[in-house]
Amino acid sequence: MNSNSTKVALVTGAAQGLGYVICESLIKAGYSVVVSDIDADTARSAALALDDSGKKALSVKLDVMQKQDFAHALTFTTEAFGHCDLLVNNAAMTPTTAVMDITPEEFSQVLDINLRGNFLGCQVFGQYFADKGFGRIVNLASLAGQMGGTASGAHYASSKAGIMTLTKIFARQFADAGVTVNAIAPGPVDVPSVRDKVPAEKLEQIINNMIPVKAMSNPAFIGSMVVMLAADEANTVTGATWDINGGIFMR
Repeated sequence: MNSNSTKVALVTGAAQGLGYVICESLIKAGYSVVVSDIDADTARSAALALDDSGKKALSVKLDVMQKQDFAHALTFTTEAFGHCDLLVNNAAMTPTTAVMDITPEEFSQVLDINLRGNFLGCQVFGQYFADKGFGRIVNLASLAGQMGGTASGAHYASSKAGIMTLTKIFARQFADAGVTVNAIAPGPVDVPSVRDKVPAEKLEQIINNMIPVKAMSNPAFIGSMVVMLAADEANTVTGATWDINGGIFMR
């Protein structure tokens, strides 16, 4: 890895919410960023908001259910910036459907987007990183995958548990090739999508009664943790899930 070159990251599901904040953190840390999202227009707007010069942030359409989209996004990134150093698998569906109301189709859709999407990203970018001898992958898991969910659906929680296992599998796969793979497992994060999905009264009950520190997770801190895990010096940190949950789950 050439320490003098600007590092480059691609973040999935980055047009808004936590993904967008992660992009902000990476740019502040000196990265160039590719904002990827299934909504090309929203991704383009997000990239412009991050950097209207087009030098530090670009966008690409990426449907995480399509392996060829990951391949295209990787090619786009390397052609635009010369290389890629970090993949952040953030894209996810977060439905709150009651367990007995989840249809087979909805269950499969959530597992495909959240878990298969993560798997495909690790496959495509992980092989690229291994071939060049350096790379970082950070997967967004969730407290829900550790405890079965507080406000999220059973399919969401199951997919996030699977992401933690995939993180270990790919960490082992690429460990001797200069590539690390880690996961971050936030509790409820203070982003608009959480406040939109969880009724205000229920959210206040969760904050006051379930979270020992009585606060939701700060998305900017999650972004700073991504930066930390992607550092050159983090070469011996791999296969781990990092908890940011206000003390709900302690181990």
